[in-house]
Amino acid sequence: MANEGMRPAVSLLLFLNFCMYIILAIIGGWAINVAIDRGFIIGPELVLPAHFKPIFFPIGNFATGFFVIFAVIAGVVGAASCISGFNHMRFWNYDSLQPAAATGLIAWLLTLLAMGLACKEINIEGRNAKLRTMEAFTIILSATQFLYILVIHGGNERIVRM
Repeated sequence: MANEGMRPAVSLLLFLNFCMYIILAIIGGWAINVAIDRGFIIGPELVLPAHFKPIFFPIGNFATGFFVIFAVIAGVVGAASCISGFNHMRFWNYDSLQPAAATGLIAWLLTLLAMGLACKEINIEGRNAKLRTMEAFTIILSATQFLYILVIHGGNERIVRM
């Protein structure tokens, strides 16, 4: 490959993103577990509360349920894109760039969606420290994943064969 100087930057961003996506998925899994354990229990004689939400999270605010679901999806897809990126680091050619760039772009778009919901949750207020950590990781990941996409595209050149 033409630009070997980008490999250390790519490997650093991959390791950072992988660790942060795993932590994001773990905290999101914890939040889903809390929602399942402390959720509504509706018996045959009980009626739904007036402000019942289908995605009910007893921690956080009205945006928490949507944010947690999309953050977990972004975390899992982001970790998978990092695995594809590690494969690209191993071969470092144009053919391994395409899956790494495609999965990286999909992970970044899902992270942006989760970041938008995190911003909405910050705007509404009323959440605990773990959800604040999850919001911070989502916002940071939206920047570092974008930087990763730029760096892997900048470090590769296509060799045109005639």
